[in-house]
Amino acid sequence: MNKVARFFKDESGATAIEYGLIVAATGLALVAVMPTIKSKIQATFNSVASKM
Repeated sequence: MNKVARFFKDESGATAIEYGLIVAATGLALVAVMPTIKSKIQATFNSVASKM
C-alpha cells in the first residue's frame, strides 16, 4: 500500500507533461496565425524587392 501512495504523490513527470502541453498549445497557435503573417511578410518582401 505504501508503494501505491508514493506513486500517486510522485510529481516528477508532471513538469514534462506541462512542458509538452505548452509546446502543443504554442504549435497550434502558430499554425492558426501563420497564414495571416505569411501574407503580410510576403507583401513586405515584394514591396522591398520592387523598390530595389
